[in-house]
Amino acid sequence: MKTSNHEKVQDEIHRLMQKKRKEMSTRERVRLLQLKLYHKAKQEKNYKFYILYDKIFQDHVLTEAYKKARKNNSSPGIDGQSFSDIEAYGTDKFLKELKEELRTRTYKPQAVKRKMIDKANGGQRPLGIPTIKDRIAQTACKIVIEPIFEADFDDSSYGFRPKRSAKGAIKEIRQNLKTGNTMVYDADLRKYFETIPHDKLEIALKERISDPRVIHLIKLWLKVPVVEEDGRYTGGKKNKVGTPQGGVISPLLANIYLNLMDRIVNNPSGYYARQGIMMIRYADDFILMAKHINQEAIIYTQKLLDRMGLIANRDKSKLVQARITPFDFLGFTIRYDYNRHLNTRSRFWHIKPRKESEVKIRQKINNKLKKIGHYSATEVVAELNPIIRGWMNYYQIDKVSAMQLPLKRLDDYIRVRLLRFYNRKSQRKSNLHGQQAYDLLTTYYGLIKPYKSSGLRRVNAY
Repeated sequence: MKTSNHEKVQDEIHRLMQKKRKEMSTRERVRLLQLKLYHKAKQEKNYKFYILYDKIFQDHVLTEAYKKARKNNSSPGIDGQSFSDIEAYGTDKFLKELKEELRTRTYKPQAVKRKMIDKANGGQRPLGIPTIKDRIAQTACKIVIEPIFEADFDDSSYGFRPKRSAKGAIKEIRQNLKTGNTMVYDADLRKYFETIPHDKLEIALKERISDPRVIHLIKLWLKVPVVEEDGRYTGGKKNKVGTPQGGVISPLLANIYLNLMDRIVNNPSGYYARQGIMMIRYADDFILMAKHINQEAIIYTQKLLDRMGLIANRDKSKLVQARITPFDFLGFTIRYDYNRHLNTRSRFWHIKPRKESEVKIRQKINNKLKKIGHYSATEVVAELNPIIRGWMNYYQIDKVSAMQLPLKRLDDYIRVRLLRFYNRKSQRKSNLHGQQAYDLLTTYYGLIKPYKSSGLRRVNAY
C-alpha cells in the first residue's frame, strides 16, 4: 500500500524525535520544528498559531537562516555589508546581536536598495535588495511560517514552494491538454508584487497567525522605504501596497495572498468547478484551462481580481484554443503540431523553450565571455557550465519537452562563439587558438556538451 504524505510526515517526526536534542544538527532541529508546525496545520484546518515569534530567534533557526542566506551569496544591501565583512566581524557575534534585537523587539529593517533588471521583452522589472541582516531575519521568519501555510496551499500552485517547480506546472498543463482541456485563458497580472494590498494580505495572514508580534514583523518589511537607483526614497510607512521583489519572504507572501484565489477557483462546489475550469499557477503567472471557457468566466475572473485589489492586464491576457493557436507559459511555447518524423497525420503537444529563451541563453553566454577574456580554459569552463546547466535543467522535462533542436542550436552557438573567443586571444598565444576549442574544452576540461546525439531522434507523439 502506498504511504500517504501524512504518514511520511509522522514517520519523519518520530525518527527525529528519537534523537536527543544535543545530538541533533541545527538542520535537523529546524526540520523537526517545521514538520511539527506543518502537521498541526494540516490536522487542524482552522487552528490559529498564537505563539510563533519566539521560535524565529531561536539559535538553530537563525543559524540555518544564515546558512541559507550565505548559500545564495547575493549583493550587499544599502549598508554595503557583505558576508565577508560579517565573517570578519564574527558570525556568532553577529547572530547573537540579531537575536537580541528580535527578542527585545528593537529590530528595525533598513531601506531596500532597488535595482532595475532588464526583461526579455525589452522592459524592466524592479529588484529589491535588502541588507544581509534583513535577509537573515526574513529567512528565519519564513522558516517558521512557511510550513503552516504550505499545509493550506493548493496542488495547482507550483511557484516558490518546497519540492515544486515549473516542471510540475508544465507536466500538469500537458496532461490537461491531452484530456481535452484545450481552451486556455492566459492571464497577466500587472506588477503583482507591487500591488498586493497590505490590509487584505494581513487578513490572509491572520487566518493562521494570531501572534501579533509576527504580524508586526512582517508589516515592518512591507513598510520599509525603497532607495531608487537615483538615490530617491520611496514607499515607507505610508505605503499601503506591494512587497519588494527580491525580499526573501516576498514570494511566500505573494503565494499566501493568491491562495485566496486558488481556493475560489478550486472549490469543488464553486463557480469554476461547475464550468469545468481548472487553474495552474506559478506565483503571479496563471492560466485557466477547460474544454470550453466563455466570456462570462473571463469577466468573472477579472471581477475577482478587482475585488482582491489586483490589476489584470487586459491587453496581454488572452483566450486561445490551444489546438489552433500556440501559447506561451513559464518560458515554454506549447503548440499542437504534426509529427514530422512519422509517416502518419498524427499530432502531438509540442512543448519547447520560447525563441526569446533561446536568445537569452545565447546573450548570457556572450556577455560572460566578454568579461572573461583573460581566463584560463579551466576558469572559462567553470564560468560557462552553471549557465548551460541551469538552462538545460529548467527546460529538459523527461517525456514532456522537445529539446533536440533547441539543444542542437545551443550546441552550435557555443561551438562558433568559442572559436571566435579564442581566435581573438591569438595575440596572447592561447593554446586553443586555431584549434577546435569547443571539442577540446568538452573533452578535456569538462565543458557541458548540450547536444550529444549523432542524429535527431524520432519525436514520440506523447
